Amino acid sequence: MKKFLLLCLVSTALVACSPYQDAMSSDASQNTHQQTSGTSSLSGSVINVADRGIVPGEDVTIKVNELLASLEGAENVTLNFPKGQYDFYPKYAVEKYRYVANHDNGLKRMGFPIYNTKNITIDGNGSLFMFHGRVVPVTVESTDGVTLKDFSIDFIRPFHAELKIVKSNPEQKSFVAEIDAAMSPYEVKGGKILFDRLGQMDPIGSNIVIDSKTRAPIFNTRDYVLNGKSVKVTDLGNGRVRFDKINKTAPPVGSVLVVYGVHPTSRLVPGIHVTNSKDVKIENVTVHTAGGMGLIVERTENIHLDGYKLTSAEGRTVATRADATHFIGCKGEILVENSTMEHMLDDAINVHGAYVNIDEYLGDNKFLASISHFQQMGFVFGEAGDKVAILSRETVLPFHETEIKSFTPINEKRFLLTLDSVPEDLPEGPLSLENLTWNPSLTFRNNTVRENRARSMLVTTKGKVLVENNYFSSQMHGILLEGDNKFWYESGAVEDVTIQGNTFVNSGFLGGAAYPLLASPLFTQQQRIGEGHYHHNVKFNNNTLRGFNGLLVKSLSVEGLEIIGNKLEFLDDYPPVSSFPAIDINYSKDVIVKDNVATGFDWPLKVTVSGDSENVVVENNSGFTASE
Repeated sequence: MKKFLLLCLVSTALVACSPYQDAMSSDASQNTHQQTSGTSSLSGSVINVADRGIVPGEDVTIKVNELLASLEGAENVTLNFPKGQYDFYPKYAVEKYRYVANHDNGLKRMGFPIYNTKNITIDGNGSLFMFHGRVVPVTVESTDGVTLKDFSIDFIRPFHAELKIVKSNPEQKSFVAEIDAAMSPYEVKGGKILFDRLGQMDPIGSNIVIDSKTRAPIFNTRDYVLNGKSVKVTDLGNGRVRFDKINKTAPPVGSVLVVYGVHPTSRLVPGIHVTNSKDVKIENVTVHTAGGMGLIVERTENIHLDGYKLTSAEGRTVATRADATHFIGCKGEILVENSTMEHMLDDAINVHGAYVNIDEYLGDNKFLASISHFQQMGFVFGEAGDKVAILSRETVLPFHETEIKSFTPINEKRFLLTLDSVPEDLPEGPLSLENLTWNPSLTFRNNTVRENRARSMLVTTKGKVLVENNYFSSQMHGILLEGDNKFWYESGAVEDVTIQGNTFVNSGFLGGAAYPLLASPLFTQQQRIGEGHYHHNVKFNNNTLRGFNGLLVKSLSVEGLEIIGNKLEFLDDYPPVSSFPAIDINYSKDVIVKDNVATGFDWPLKVTVSGDSENVVVENNSGFTASE
């Protein structure tokens, strides 16, 4: 039993350990092993949860936990929840230490812990699952075939605070905010304000100002970022608080200041967490808020979202603390369609792998390696049989492909692996590894993304990518094809991306050079462009772009780029920005820019091509002027 628990702690992703087994006696654990070793007697069942005493109007946490525990090893089971509000509290929720990528690891209490089943369906029939504390609503682990359908997830209070600006004095660098203490309990002590985030007292930390008219981040919101350490706070009573000595511009009256805390407490509770699973379907599920991402998926094959919605609840401005959806180290097909993602404080979707550091070569094809980013600790980089690339951390370009022969976790950060082959002379300088097997294809179509902080999409996968017939309106870049061996360590270079038939509205209202499409790796000052190009085969064709800045595409280190048949139309929703090229081509090869049309702009839209780019064709574009 001790050995079993140790393996659970080494990696929840490598060993499908039940959250119930950790709390059981050895006799009970043995019985559970006997049950899950075969097929559960509940296989093939359709269960009305009301028959198990799970009814609206009371704390259903322990009954739901117990019912799911009885289904471990079961196949083809449907749990039907008659429509209503079902309440979940942390007091009796099962608890387990969980690694959660791009979040903060720790003990997680769970509302729906779905472990070790096959073809299970949770059908909410339009129900609301309401959570009253720091409980992860849905956890899916080591399950082959799971369908989540027809329910909403919300928390009795969100994991952020919303402060309505009622007075503003930019000259005196002060403002007065009104706070709904029921939604955002707070206290002021010693000139500082702390917010009660479902059991933890948090300072201001990260914050952003939202335009109450557009329900999106205010234009040039960086001008209003508050330094919580320097500001002086005075409680005026009756839910009003004055902020003095602010470091930037006072936000305008009617806007909403959203504050959401600091690491390591600001990403503790994702809405839905899926790991080590296969064939996952999420249909007509709404997430109103979460203390992290709405959906985070790791090391999973095939996932389909249809009618997924992430949006703020009535009376709130903001939904989740971070991304609407996020996929790391997956494979097979990711299909997202007919979905709406709005009001989140990060991207709508991010699909990527992970660059890990090579710490030391031990000889005999053995390496000590480590997770690169602090919020990827415990992530399973690979397993025997996975294909990997060794790459220079300086140029972020691969130079050798091989296969993992053995993989042994040491702790949540470091691991030992043996490769099938290694170059006779390893290059000098820092090296990284990238998993080539776990790269999914992505289809993202008929979706709406709007009124959120950050980007609409981040895509770094070698699988085939199709983005079509979507509506995008985000604060930063619309679509970012990046590759990051700098900070987030998100791999890898794209090989086949088609972006067509989409509508982009006011992309980049953060201000600055924020493009509907940016295709470029992210470099540190120590990194450089190597021989060859990072991204390959990107098509940005027949899209409609309506906005205030006339920006279209920027590229760096792309081979094979089409920018064809796009229409740009001027909108005066924000102050015009005319200081950046509409199309900016840098160190790229085999580029076609043609048949693009721009109307309504009072300044020439420039197409610039750097001298180190090769075979660039620019022709038959209306409303543009070409220059080098």
